[in-house]
Amino acid sequence: MNSKKWSKNKKAEDAWQVLRIQGEFIKGFDQLSEIGPCISIFGSARTDSLHKYYKQASELAYHCTQNGYGVISGGGPGIMEAVNFGAFETDQISVGLKIQLPFEAKENDYIDELVDCRYFFTRKVFFLKYS
Repeated sequence: MNSKKWSKNKKAEDAWQVLRIQGEFIKGFDQLSEIGPCISIFGSARTDSLHKYYKQASELAYHCTQNGYGVISGGGPGIMEAVNFGAFETDQISVGLKIQLPFEAKENDYIDELVDCRYFFTRKVFFLKYS
């Protein structure tokens, strides 16, 4: 492939990527715009549900909800699941910001509002903007 043809293809790909990023921001902002005050809690996807940190994360999230806050996690298994589980049966929102990965991409079952992110940086913006 000659460099001029490659350059044209690259420009088209970049333009479409900008539109995908814009679309992801618009969709995420729309989904999260009315969730109220939340606390983002981060943690490993590989923490077993029997581990003491799983229980602690669940209790922390529960206490956050008892004080008027929703919680935001990465939406996956492990500590993320514990966070959503701790908030799930309360009257506060339990948010999951799922990232599209070739592995560990399944969201947990304790999410009230799921935002599906293609890009790590849009996901990070959502974590910060809505907590």
